[in-house]
Amino acid sequence: MPTYGAALEALADPTRRAVFERVAERPRPVGELAAGMPVSRPAVSQHLRALKDAGLVRDRAVGTRRIYEVDPDGIAAVRAYLDRFWTDTLQSFAAAAEADQEERP
Repeated sequence: MPTYGAALEALADPTRRAVFERVAERPRPVGELAAGMPVSRPAVSQHLRALKDAGLVRDRAVGTRRIYEVDPDGIAAVRAYLDRFWTDTLQSFAAAAEADQEERP
């Protein structure tokens, strides 16, 4: 199973991130995703493969085409990773506020 680390690495590439953002707008075939991109259709396919390997997108067959869409499980892994920082930060803030209250007369 892909990890949040693989997902973050995949999104580090600006072109791959742009492809992912287009997939996130709505499910699309590779031809639609490649339209208007500054890279070739085969390059978009390679980026989609990397995103799929990282668990961020999945594909399904519709006739002779493959439709790419966001994989909610991959996004959930990234979100859980980032939420952990938010939770830790809030807990640290609460502890600091309580300590400050205890120090006051």
